[in-house]
Amino acid sequence: MEYRPFTLEDLPRTAKLYVDYYNAYEDGEGTIETTTKRIHQVMTREDAFGLLLEDKGRLLGFAMGYFEQYDDCQAYDLIEIVVAGERQNQGLGTAFMRELERRVREKGAMLIQLQSVNDAKHEHFYDKLGFKDAKNLVLKTKMLG
Repeated sequence: MEYRPFTLEDLPRTAKLYVDYYNAYEDGEGTIETTTKRIHQVMTREDAFGLLLEDKGRLLGFAMGYFEQYDDCQAYDLIEIVVAGERQNQGLGTAFMRELERRVREKGAMLIQLQSVNDAKHEHFYDKLGFKDAKNLVLKTKMLG
């Protein structure tokens, strides 16, 4: 397995992996167009950082997010991590997250924060990596229209 930084040239491959995974495994309805826009929005943001997981040039996963400065620390906001569905439950995601943690720590992050689907699968994955639920934050949403 090889890890390398995400560049905008990787956008078509990452969008395809994202759509293939979410539509097949998470009941998503994304398109290449909407997914490309989403990934582009994240990866062109100031202080964006992403990482690819490849095996002999084949894309197996990617992670993307950005650094956010607070008064007392720099955080890495992990927006997405995707591992190909057929390669899950083999330890790749765990190893990938550990590599991402190492790299963002080297770049000055003191913590990683993320929003996750609230289900047993995601809870298990992030729990074993040492992530905890924030007790002082609640996600608020409001549908418009």
